[in-house]
Formats: sequence, C-alpha cells, structure tokens
Amino acid sequence: MSFSFDWSTLTPLTRTLGTGGVLRTEPDDFVVEEVPLYTPSGEGEHVYVRLRKTGHTTAFVAKEIARQLDVKLERIGIAGLKDRHAVTTQWLSLPDKAERRLERFSMEGVDVLEVARHGNKLGIGHLRGNRFTVRVRGARGEETVATAILDELVRRGVPNYFGPQRFGLGGLNAEEGLRVLRGESRTRDPRVRRFLVSSVQSVLFNAWLSARMERGWFDAVLRGDMAKKHDTGGVFRVEDAAAESERAARGEISATGTLFGRKVKPLTDEAGDLEREILDRFGLTPEVFASRRGDRRLSRVFLEDARVASAEDGFTVSFFLPRGSFATSVLREVMKVDVDVAGGANEDDAHGEDDVE
Repeated sequence: MSFSFDWSTLTPLTRTLGTGGVLRTEPDDFVVEEVPLYTPSGEGEHVYVRLRKTGHTTAFVAKEIARQLDVKLERIGIAGLKDRHAVTTQWLSLPDKAERRLERFSMEGVDVLEVARHGNKLGIGHLRGNRFTVRVRGARGEETVATAILDELVRRGVPNYFGPQRFGLGGLNAEEGLRVLRGESRTRDPRVRRFLVSSVQSVLFNAWLSARMERGWFDAVLRGDMAKKHDTGGVFRVEDAAAESERAARGEISATGTLFGRKVKPLTDEAGDLEREILDRFGLTPEVFASRRGDRRLSRVFLEDARVASAEDGFTVSFFLPRGSFATSVLREVMKVDVDVAGGANEDDAHGEDDVE
C-alpha cells in the first residue's frame, strides 16, 4: 500500500458531480479567520496581538516578530498554524516587554489589527475553529450544485479526512515517517520526527474512514467503537450498535478513529476487526507507535454558517469548521477535484494533544 496522499483513494460522501474549478488564483481567493476559544480579558502579563497576514506562514511571521522585537521565539504563543497561500487573521501572544516595542514592528503583508492583554500564553489548540471564505473560479454549472452538496454536508456531516497539507509536497511525509518508526531515518529534529510519524497516523485514519464510508458506516457505529457525543464531548464504548446508530444518524454522536500511540487502546469487537484490517493492509501494528501518546479523532464534523454566493466565473463558498478539521475535505466534496494536492492548504494543523507532545 502507498503511504502517499491521493484523493482518489478516499471515498467521498456526496455522490453527485461537483462544480469543478480552481482555487487560489489570487491570494484573497482563500480567506481564513481564526475563531478564538476565548477573548482577551484586558488584563494580564501577556500581550495578545491580532494580525492579518498575506503571503506568509504563521511560523515565518512569528520568527520575524521575535527578531524585530528582540523576544525569544518560544515565548510567542500561537493557537493554530496557517500557511502563506491565503489571507489569514489570527491571534498571537507575546511576552509583556514586547508591547512597548510593537510600534516599531513592520512587515510587508502583515497588519496589526488589535492589541489586548490576557493572563495566559496562547497554546496550540486554543481556538474554537476557523471561518473560511473561498472563491472557486472556472466552475461549471450554477452555484445551485454547490448549495445542494453543502446542504447534504450540513445534514450528515463532513468526512473528517486529514487533508493533503498534512502529508507535505508530493504527499511523501508519511514515507519518511515510516522510516522514523523503523529507525531508518536520518532526521534528528524531535519536532520534525513527531510530525512525520503523525503523517503515518493520518494515513491510517484516512484509510479507516474511507473503508467505513464504502461500507455504509459513515453515520452509524459498530459494536466496539469509541463514540463521541457532539454536545458534551464525552466518549463511550458502543455496546448496542443498533440503538447507538440511531443516535449517530441524528448527528448526536459519531465514531472516533484511533491515532495510534501508547496511551490509546485499540478498538475491539466488530470495530476492532476493521481497525486491524487497515493496519494489516499497511503492514503495521499498534506497538510501532509507542513513541507517540496517541489520540482519538472524530470521523465527521459539522459545518456551521455554510453559504454559497454567485461570483463572476464561479462562486464563493463560506463556512465555519471546528479546530483540527480541514477545509479541503469540504471543498473536495463540492468541487470533486484533487484539491490542493500540489501546494498545501491553509488551516490549523493541531488535531489533538498528540500534536503538542
């Protein structure tokens, strides 16, 4: 089995023809606004700065802020990582001494929109999600096609696939991650090694989710599944699959997939059979992921505020997604093309605690 990313191997939810089209012709064709988990209180020892940036990654901007304001990079807090191929708005937190130096910060493509105070440093994952506004150009048909697909995604949920940006240029991160697991990689940076291994976890999750969708288990659960309640976040083991599948069909609960690691137990019973089938397909076992903590990831997420508007030579689609999910999964359903396989998209890449271990 290949460890590279390929949309054609991942089963879509919607079976109708998509709109086609292209993304990111212009920087402002892809706009992302980070929605914070909390707003700054106005008091505290940390300086919160709301930035709008175009043409820069979050990491690059943070390094430039550290250089210009003479602060240590590790003291800058970030909730989510965004890449350069969009217009993005997000909060960063800085140490106390940086506030009086902010007026000397200048960077092309970066604007300071707001400054406030708060009591704690921002950490990865300290966001509710992201609001996307995306221009699709060269689309065929009317925006009614996109609207119909979005309506189904709102009703049934969005397959929570890891998008192509998780796998690097050419989708080869997981291949190197496999070498890390086998002790064959020359990569020594611990953070890079963790990210490469997480790409392997992501390949397995995507294959597991695609198999569930092929077999009609997207909005159902199996005996042995670990299901999550969408309203409270509680996780429980499924014993009565028929009864709990009724709740899943109503969107109250969803199955979770295993991001293998030492702190997460493999699934059992019917759900465990599918999980082992996917592991066997790739020639892996849970034990090879002992260097990772592990996590559970929802099989689907639900769109909020989904809208479609007509535009010259295409349309604009906007929606909100919770943290850790990928707008490319939505856009692939709408467009039915290989979204962002060549470049990488523009979303936070913190899918759970295991990312910040």
